[in-house]
Amino acid sequence: MMINWNDVIKFTNQGNPKPPRRVEKTDAEWRELLSPEEFRVARQKGTERAHSSELCSLFEPGKYACVCCGTELFDATVKFESGTGWPSFTQPIDLSHVAYTKDVSFGMIRVEVTCNVCDAHLGHVFPDGPKPSGLRYCINAVSLRKL
Repeated sequence: MMINWNDVIKFTNQGNPKPPRRVEKTDAEWRELLSPEEFRVARQKGTERAHSSELCSLFEPGKYACVCCGTELFDATVKFESGTGWPSFTQPIDLSHVAYTKDVSFGMIRVEVTCNVCDAHLGHVFPDGPKPSGLRYCINAVSLRKL
């Protein structure tokens, strides 16, 4: 099922799909598994510097999984060059793998996307992507592992 901006807003306001499973760890456990930068971005809702990852220009076939729990999140077939400096995708692999939350930080309203399995911060989704979905999942490369 392809989702669009109306679906994103619905999930944000009315609740997210049920995740396929849950992975929960303490901050100490996450720190043991992740690099300091991965922990800062994925567990503390940080943002990597724009254009800091080679994943922005990598368009090889494959899948991208959550750096924390390994849940498959995005497929390279829906990756596109957005010019923003972060890897961009038009759809998640599975509706139940991504969660949506209203984010009012930095004086603006955005929709944060997280891993629905472990709550890792991934980035944000915007309604300015290419057709047919019109979505742009702007994702921190450090929150992803290329499979």
